[in-house]
Amino acid sequence: MKGLELSKQFYEEYGVPMLSEFAEVAPKIAVALAGSGSECFGYDDAQSQDHDFEPGFCLFLPDEDTVDRRTAFLLERAYAKLPREFMGYTRQPLSPVGGNRHGVIRLGEFLTEKTGCADGILTTDEWFMVPEQSLAEVTNGLVFRDDSDLFGAVRRRLAYLPSDVRKKKLAGHLLLMGQAGQYNFPRLIGRGDTAAAQLAVYEFVKSALHAVFLLNGAYLPYYKWQFRALRDLPHLTNLADPLAQLMCTDNGTENAKMKSDIIEEMAAAIIGAMQERGLTNFGGTELEGHAYAVNDTVEDGNLRNQHILYGV
Repeated sequence: MKGLELSKQFYEEYGVPMLSEFAEVAPKIAVALAGSGSECFGYDDAQSQDHDFEPGFCLFLPDEDTVDRRTAFLLERAYAKLPREFMGYTRQPLSPVGGNRHGVIRLGEFLTEKTGCADGILTTDEWFMVPEQSLAEVTNGLVFRDDSDLFGAVRRRLAYLPSDVRKKKLAGHLLLMGQAGQYNFPRLIGRGDTAAAQLAVYEFVKSALHAVFLLNGAYLPYYKWQFRALRDLPHLTNLADPLAQLMCTDNGTENAKMKSDIIEEMAAAIIGAMQERGLTNFGGTELEGHAYAVNDTVEDGNLRNQHILYGV
């Protein structure tokens, strides 16, 4: 069973009755499964169940002025008393010092951990400082109850990057793709430096993945889920296999030619996607030229004038 469905059923069977005993504060609490863990993204499988996998949910509380410490303690105690086993899965004991992925969590503490801000309101500079995987962990999963829109308001606010931040990041990754893939890879192959050529491939793939997610308006998750998540995107999913081929083949003579062709084909696909979205007016095939064209569309003058790699 997938973790999201397990959590939902556990909440409906035991969480709903538990919260009925806290009728006064229940409407102020957001109940969800969100945060770290493959199950929060829907990527869990049988192997995922070897650690941190259990029936459970998060009770996100507002500040202490709204739900005081004593009520929070009583909620923690009630949650801890829920059945230890459910549908063949065993719950893990809650840590008394915090850091739990499930149970009672102050929303402000959760947001501080993920974004550095207790209210999730980020300045332009802070949008660049917070890893996208952390923003994905705020906005993933499922919300089961949120009467007061406590969690929903935050999730809408952090749903995706502001337009200028997105463009600045995209410009930087396009430049790195061009430098690593179109320029340095063939030069390193020509020198016979196949190890450095593979580093160039890695840099190209890493920035290409980021560019594809940026063009899809989706956060780039933790590295081990990036290929998995790419296949679920609405656009440019056909690049998953060529990207994997770049990573998983050596740099022998035949493969080097094949890799150069793949790099150019992927560059053309990404350029085409940008042209469809009106993000570039550069006419060439060099990603570097498109990088500066995208940077020129950043509306905030101060941000536009920052180094083109500012967002990388």
